[in-house]
Amino acid sequence: MTPITDSHCHLDFPDFDGAQAEFVARAAEAGVHRMVTICTKLRQADQVRAIAEAHAPVYWAAGTHPMSAGDEPMVSVDEILALTAHPKMVGIGETGLDYHYSRNSMDAQQDSLRIHMEACRQSGLPLIIHSRDADEDMARILTEEHANGAFDCVMHCFSSSAALAQTALGLGFYLSMSGITAFKKSSELRDIFAAAPLDRILVETDSPYLAPPPHRGKRNEPAFVAHTARAAAETFGLSYEDFAKQTEENFARLFRKAA
Repeated sequence: MTPITDSHCHLDFPDFDGAQAEFVARAAEAGVHRMVTICTKLRQADQVRAIAEAHAPVYWAAGTHPMSAGDEPMVSVDEILALTAHPKMVGIGETGLDYHYSRNSMDAQQDSLRIHMEACRQSGLPLIIHSRDADEDMARILTEEHANGAFDCVMHCFSSSAALAQTALGLGFYLSMSGITAFKKSSELRDIFAAAPLDRILVETDSPYLAPPPHRGKRNEPAFVAHTARAAAETFGLSYEDFAKQTEENFARLFRKAA
């Protein structure tokens, strides 16, 4: 079975409580040999790190999610850098902008995002971006900050505009395909991905959210990234094996510490 990576999941969420070993084993049965579990609040870093330490296929990343930026203490570059010393801590985020649910904290989100970007520059680890209903500000900040000093980045669970995709790709960033891209009504989103360079594509679950068909509406889990990848392979006119091999190369290039 061709191995594949779930580049973004949340194994510390209550949906997986006490059963992480079961979900990691199910992922392995589906060919998912590696996954990155994401810490969304730095005060929860210890429990996310512990999951990665307990399971060989699991790596982790940490940051302040934009929906929490207005409520959590503002993170510092040094706080993030202290976490990057861990051998299985492979990325910074998710951070970003979410004006859909948290428009009242726009300023805090932007400040937090820029801090995470600086931590990426200093650590060399890639940035993991969440962006929703904030395309204009996101494109502006990505462009401004990249001009101030380069960093690597993935637009996780990308479902924004073609314009934002082009901005991100033009900066050398990556786009990640979630279960949304396998939904029947997501043809416009699939077109955006189909126009992107294949060597800039990752796949993810964002589990426990956004389960792809045939599990839509149920709890998502890392094993299901194989379903998303099969649908994605069709978008690019590839076999599952060829698509999986390419996304593995892409993941290793971006998340060098996990490779």
